[in-house]
Amino acid sequence: MKLRLVLILVHVVLGLDPIGARAAEEVASTSVLRNRADFEVWMKELSNWGRWGPEDELGALNLVTPAKRQAAAALVREGVSVSCARLVEKEKAADNGAPFQHLMDRAGTNNPGYSSADTFRMSYHGLAHTHIDSLCHMFHQGRLYNGYPQSGITSEGAQRLGIANLKNGIVSRGILIDLPLLKGVEFLEPGTAIYPADLIAWEQKTGLKVGAGDVVLIRTGRWARRLKLGPWSGSFAGLHGSCARWLRERDVAVLGSDAAADVLPSGVEGVAMPLHQLCLVAMGTWILDNCDLEALSQAAGQRQRWVFMLTVAPLTVPGGTGSPVNPIAVF
Repeated sequence: MKLRLVLILVHVVLGLDPIGARAAEEVASTSVLRNRADFEVWMKELSNWGRWGPEDELGALNLVTPAKRQAAAALVREGVSVSCARLVEKEKAADNGAPFQHLMDRAGTNNPGYSSADTFRMSYHGLAHTHIDSLCHMFHQGRLYNGYPQSGITSEGAQRLGIANLKNGIVSRGILIDLPLLKGVEFLEPGTAIYPADLIAWEQKTGLKVGAGDVVLIRTGRWARRLKLGPWSGSFAGLHGSCARWLRERDVAVLGSDAAADVLPSGVEGVAMPLHQLCLVAMGTWILDNCDLEALSQAAGQRQRWVFMLTVAPLTVPGGTGSPVNPIAVF
C-alpha cells in the first residue's frame, strides 16, 4: 500500500497522470493485483455470486434497469449514431489467425434466377473481430459465474449463461475513457498497463462518474497504431487486473475495449487474463472485445461529450459463448 501511494505521488509531481489530490486519495485506497495468490483472494472478494439469486444468468446486466435505459435514451440529443465495430477482417494477419470467411452461394454472374446469397463463417473469439463474451466464456476451478459447473458446457453448447440470455439486447449509458487523449499521445504502446489511477484521472478530467449499469469503453488507440504501423501480436495495451476492484466498486455492467480488455502480458504472476476471469466468472460483468473506438473518439472529442446511449444486439444463438456484434453509440 505504501509503495502504491508513493507511485501515485510521483505521478502527480511529475505530471504523468493528471489526477490531483482527490484522485490520489481514492487510488491510495485501492490495492494492486500482483500474483496468483492475490487473484484467488480477489475472485472471492469481488464475487457477485448469489447477489441476484441462485438462478441468475445476467450478472451485472441486472443493473441495467428500465430506469437506466430511460436515462440512457435521454442522452440522445442529436440523433447521431456511431458504430463501434470493426469491418470484419477477411485476410490472415499477425493479430487475426482466423479470418472471416465470406462465401458467395449465388452471385449475379451466370445466374438465371432472381437473387444472390452468401454464407458467413466466423471464429470470433480472439483479437480481430468485434464481439461480446457471454458469461460462459470463462471458467475458474471448474465453475462459471454464479457457481454453475464448467461441465455444463458441452459439444452442444452452454446449458447456462449463453448468449441467448441477451435476446433483448443491451441499452444503457455508454462512457468512453480515452486513454491516449488523457496522456497526450496518439496511441498507447503495446503492453502498456492501465491502472485505476488512469480511470480515476479520466473521471477527474471530464467531471464524469462511472456508475451502476454503465457500459465503459476503453480506448487505447490500438487501431490507430495498426493503421500507421501495421498488425502485430504478442502484446497489447489494456487494463491491469487491478482495475477489477474499481469496476466492481462502480458496478459496471459491461466493459469494452479496442483490444482484449486485459493488458497483454498481464503483469500478474501466474495468471494470463485476470481481468477476463474476474469480470466474467466472479463479477458477472460482460466484455466487449476488439471494438473500433476511433470514430467514437472523434465524435466525442468534437462534442466534448463522453457519454451517450449505447446499444448492443448479439445474435441469439442458444448455448453460444458469445456473439459478433455492432455496438452503436448515439449522441
